[in-house]
Amino acid sequence: MSKKPQILIAGAGLGGLTAAACLLKKGYPVRVYEVAPELAEIGAGIQNSANAVRVLYDLGLKDALEKVIVRPQAYNFRQYDSGEIIQSMPLGETHEQRFGAPYYQIHRADFHNILVDKVRSLDPDCITLNAEAVGFEEDENGVTLLLADGRRMDGDVLIGADGIKSAIRRQIAGDQPADYTGQVAWRALIQAADLPCNFLEPNVDVWCGPGNHAVIYYLRGGDILNFVGLVAHEGWSEEGWTIKRPWADLKADYAGWHPTIQTIIDAADKDHCYRWALNNRKALPFWSTRRTTLLGDSAHPTLPYLAQGAVMAIEDSAVLSRCLEQCSDITAALDLYQRNRIDRTTRIVNESSANADLFQKRNVEDLKAAFAARNIDKERSDWLYSYDALTVPLL
Repeated sequence: MSKKPQILIAGAGLGGLTAAACLLKKGYPVRVYEVAPELAEIGAGIQNSANAVRVLYDLGLKDALEKVIVRPQAYNFRQYDSGEIIQSMPLGETHEQRFGAPYYQIHRADFHNILVDKVRSLDPDCITLNAEAVGFEEDENGVTLLLADGRRMDGDVLIGADGIKSAIRRQIAGDQPADYTGQVAWRALIQAADLPCNFLEPNVDVWCGPGNHAVIYYLRGGDILNFVGLVAHEGWSEEGWTIKRPWADLKADYAGWHPTIQTIIDAADKDHCYRWALNNRKALPFWSTRRTTLLGDSAHPTLPYLAQGAVMAIEDSAVLSRCLEQCSDITAALDLYQRNRIDRTTRIVNESSANADLFQKRNVEDLKAAFAARNIDKERSDWLYSYDALTVPLL
């Protein structure tokens, strides 16, 4: 493309901002439209493996990230009642040496702030707030993003990064209601100062139990412990990370679990325990139209059982920016992008869903047998963490 096309992005979440940063870095004019009245991220922790961190380092974010991350030394799968390590993956220096970048944990809000700062450093006027995307129009000459207040924003390419309830996805692929998975997620942040001294090593620990598992790791240099509990639960349908539930319900869901889990739950702020339904949508066979495409959760919402939700959005951003650079035609670029991303992201989504069964076996014997039949470190090394969105051939 001789002249850089104008890029419109619906959504200023982690995916939309990473895409904006990647494209601005390559010289594209970019405008991001965000429904919220202010830029803020809620939630708790996320994990970024080397396949994402390589992209973030390429954006020049290493120094900013180093101030707020935690680098775990291992990824442990533990038995829910005894605490026995059933299987372990090395992280730390081993992960970085294998894959060329570290594995780390970060608070979503810290990560979001870093991306906002990066985008605004490249273009202070890039992000427009109070701008709810409701649809689009396109023809051979361009694309128009339609906003809820009647505004029409014109450009050459539209990226739908507006999340699991994406209006852009709905127009491209039709209305696809979310299916409740039968799982709910608890989240709580515990101040490390409220836990015993040297309570846990800075690892990722996945505690596996009957119809239930919990993921635990530190954030903000070890000042906060992130707890996420994933529980089989009938008849719960409320989505949203800000739905409070009684602490007693959380405690009851982990009755009989190891004293480490009890200590964490007992130290949680009893007025700030949140639970939400985990819903799923079927993988799409296509993401793009002539001038519009999808990215991140809009394209491939996933369960949080492989720690790759944000990672996929980061990979998407790097590959999409490369496709636009490589192709002289916008439609061809978007086709190249989805062709090179759909198989990988569908595999991640499917394997993440399958982990619910692996982590939540009904008895200890089945749990140990299932892990004994797998080498998770080798599996993830062979195809997941080794992927490099900056250099993978685009075919």
